[in-house]
Amino acid sequence: MRTRAAVLREPETEYEIVELEVLDPGPGEVLVQMAYAGLCHSDEHLRHSNPGGRYPIVGGHEGSGVVQAVGPGVTAVAPGDHVVTSFLPACGHCRFCAAGRSNLCDKGATIASGQLPSGTFPFRLDGEPLGGFCMIGAFAEHSLLSEFSCVKIDPWLPLDTAALVACSVPTGWGSAVYSGGVRPGDTVVVLGLGGVGANAVQGAVHAGALHVVGVDPVALKREFAESIGATHTVGTAGEAADLARQLSRGTGAEVVVVTVGRMSAEVMTDAMSCLGKGGTLVLTALGDRVSDGNVGLAGQLATVFEHRIQGSLFGSCNPFRDIPMLLRLHEEGRLELDGLITRRYALDELNQGYRDQAAGETIRGLLDHSLGR
Repeated sequence: MRTRAAVLREPETEYEIVELEVLDPGPGEVLVQMAYAGLCHSDEHLRHSNPGGRYPIVGGHEGSGVVQAVGPGVTAVAPGDHVVTSFLPACGHCRFCAAGRSNLCDKGATIASGQLPSGTFPFRLDGEPLGGFCMIGAFAEHSLLSEFSCVKIDPWLPLDTAALVACSVPTGWGSAVYSGGVRPGDTVVVLGLGGVGANAVQGAVHAGALHVVGVDPVALKREFAESIGATHTVGTAGEAADLARQLSRGTGAEVVVVTVGRMSAEVMTDAMSCLGKGGTLVLTALGDRVSDGNVGLAGQLATVFEHRIQGSLFGSCNPFRDIPMLLRLHEEGRLELDGLITRRYALDELNQGYRDQAAGETIRGLLDHSLGR
């Protein structure tokens, strides 16, 4: 079938809206009509570089939709099912899935190119095969996914808020709860209060943190963080470091979560200034390029203060466990999702959505595919 999609033809360009062909589902594959897609900053990184990947590529990885057709052997979902995409597939059988670390599933090796586990590329543009970012391509009105990337959800759940639990919500929430191991009574600092950082605040609150300090230069984001449980918000890391020492009565934060839009050595230095003895620094942020994320570490201080540096991919979450759990928390009034959506955009407005994000005007922009149909 043919569908409309936002494609990056090469680095340092804007998304181009094109019509392309979507392949029929083969063994283990699922055709999904996408309903919504979150405007995640990772897709903005994709606009600048795609390490290990290729161009052209269909953007978008945080999505929700309805299954249209399934290929041979698919048992997890059926036509008509509502699904949330998992930008990290989980096969359930590789050594990482078997060890309870499905966010590191071996099937995720080709997410940068968008090649499906079957070895095929889901789209054709002018006869050229191309993939969807993270094997999803949620910026297409229809996409072909691996069944390992489809998480079935209850049909009564709104698909707009459900899209957010495909990436930003579990990534932020899990960065605090799982990767950071926040415990009751902790002082927590979250650097960056966008779509991921706001949910790191919610995770820290859920885990029982006594103090949650949100750091962001944008007043809109600080105000929203306070509405979902941040006990303090400040504009700079220097203010956060002073506040963390004061709130912890001299030691510093037990957990610092870095969720800024762009990682750098300066951000790392700022984060370390907030961290107390025996604390854990969680690195969730990425750079535009691999080298942009290179950071320094004061090794002697890390040794004598027993600092722990923890990388966090998808918040160390398991999509098939945590996506339904987070939606249930929302359903029961224990997790805010609706307020995360600041603005909605049609497919043709996607580039404007990312300009709004860069200007600090959104917590989460949401692509609504129905606006373009």
